[in-house]
Amino acid sequence: MNQITVYNTYSKYLSDKFGEKVYKLPISLPLTCPNRDGTVGRGGCIFCGEEGGSFESLSSSISIREQLEKNKKYIGDRYKAKKFIAYFQNFTNTYLPFESFKECIDQVLLKDIVGISISTRPDCINDSYLEYLSTIKDMHNIDITIELGLQTVNYSTLEKINRGHTLAEFIDASIRIKKYNLRNCTHIILNLPWDEDVDVIENAKILSALGVDEVKLHALYIVDGTALGTLYKNGEITLISKEEYIERVILFLEYLDPNIVIQRIIGRAPEENSLFVNWNESWWKIRDTVISLMESRNSKQGIKFDYLNGKGIRKFQ
Repeated sequence: MNQITVYNTYSKYLSDKFGEKVYKLPISLPLTCPNRDGTVGRGGCIFCGEEGGSFESLSSSISIREQLEKNKKYIGDRYKAKKFIAYFQNFTNTYLPFESFKECIDQVLLKDIVGISISTRPDCINDSYLEYLSTIKDMHNIDITIELGLQTVNYSTLEKINRGHTLAEFIDASIRIKKYNLRNCTHIILNLPWDEDVDVIENAKILSALGVDEVKLHALYIVDGTALGTLYKNGEITLISKEEYIERVILFLEYLDPNIVIQRIIGRAPEENSLFVNWNESWWKIRDTVISLMESRNSKQGIKFDYLNGKGIRKFQ
């Protein structure tokens, strides 16, 4: 496939920064989250399955180093890769005790690891953890990215999906991450049943205003046995069509700051034990349709990015 020009791709960012292709190595830890154990809530988000977002990872019973080596061999052999990002993927990785968290980070500081990505929640961002990560970043000259699961800026929807935090915690986390010069990758779901196009646009506007570095878009998938799965089977929620999702992706990208890196515009999802996954369509076909439509419309990321820095007084300038 030709190089994507309608949005700012993650692969290009990595290639430009490191001079070659870089691949993520997923790491799974035996974790939970404060929205499951009663700290901020119980039951977790209504869409979250038992894997905690890491269905493609190795077992958390395997040591961090062993997971890295196994994934490195598989990906390295398959793609001839020589540089990697250690990706702490499942559940809430900054919901570890501070000393345990530092021990986990220390285990991935290897010669061919050029970046660390840490998946977590906005209500689990704390200055002591960020200060430590900032020190590691400078000491080892390594990229460190905090991957924040927000899902939507619509605070009513956040309550409906039992997220356990509101928009305020995300804003606070984003400001703190930037303060320590770490990268922020925010996860957004564009087809939550309670969101509309206005929420899609506001997602893009708020992420742009906060200066996030990267975005990872998801289409909602529904796992059997979850609270969302029950709503779906009972006909209590309605999902938008594939075509509507594609239009939402385009709308989001058009309003997004063109400097923000797009890690992906739709994710892979487990088909086993799932009630709904990507409209039974391959993720790459949906991605290619987005690109094709944007090209045909002469659209691109940021084409409607004109709302910051005092839009109302530009007539005086």
